[in-house]
Amino acid sequence: MKLKAIPFLLAGAALLAACQPQSTGYQSNITKDEAAIVVNGQFISKAALETLTKEVTERARGQKIPKDKLIDELIKRELLIQEAKNKHLDQSPEIVERLAMMQSSLLSQAAVEDYIKSNPVTDAELQAEYDKQIGTGGGVEFKARHILVKTEDEAKAVIAKLDKGSDFAELAKTESTGPSKTQGGDLGWFAPKQMVPEFSTAVASLENKAYTKAAVKTQFGWHIILREDSRQQTPPPFAAVQAQLKPLVQREKLTNYLESLRSGAQVEVLVPLTDEAPAAAVEPAAHSHTDGSHTHEPVAETAKAEATEAVVK
Repeated sequence: MKLKAIPFLLAGAALLAACQPQSTGYQSNITKDEAAIVVNGQFISKAALETLTKEVTERARGQKIPKDKLIDELIKRELLIQEAKNKHLDQSPEIVERLAMMQSSLLSQAAVEDYIKSNPVTDAELQAEYDKQIGTGGGVEFKARHILVKTEDEAKAVIAKLDKGSDFAELAKTESTGPSKTQGGDLGWFAPKQMVPEFSTAVASLENKAYTKAAVKTQFGWHIILREDSRQQTPPPFAAVQAQLKPLVQREKLTNYLESLRSGAQVEVLVPLTDEAPAAAVEPAAHSHTDGSHTHEPVAETAKAEATEAVVK
């Protein structure tokens, strides 16, 4: 890592606002006692230097940055600001708009931080989330393989081969169109809610070591499923996942807060809610293997379900 490059790499909106020298207009009436540097008669505060030091240290992952380099960064930045003002660049419509956008971004972030600080996640809220997502969970999880094909006739042909004694994993490698084909169709351990309903229902109805005698249709194609094993899922204790649940609860609280702000506001949208369709719509390319087969798997229905399973495991 080149230490000389770090301060200039961090000359973004957050640091620019944090430094707040007098000549930028962000802060006024800085006394000489409060200043760390004077550039052409303009004071740069000690607080600005402290803020920059903290920000750069965090970005450098704790690596100590020489103080003289940070001071040099503030001096050069102030000189550029003064040069821009001398050329009246701060009065150009583009810069005025960009500064307004920066201010809006900082203010909205400040409002979020203030809400989070004023409304901390409580132990009771964490316990309620645990009970909803995990504590009442448990249940059974399954280990399975599958072979995914495009048509029912192809699925029937695969089942016929299995009935004659063909190895499921080997057939998956040659017949399946899903990305798990390279692992012999192995999907590992999963909870029912991680899969689309048709797939989960079929797995739950099987005995261990049995495969579906009729193909299972989902939006991804036709599946032949082998249930290899099952086990009772034991939820982790509350203390073990408390820290992982906190951001989920915090995000939900913030979402509800934003919704309450919007519901109480008078909002008028003056532009169309959707863009006009292009004259000739282009169909997006499907993810596929080189043979043209789709690579979909019967994955989780929602991101929240996936996040919950990660906590459970």
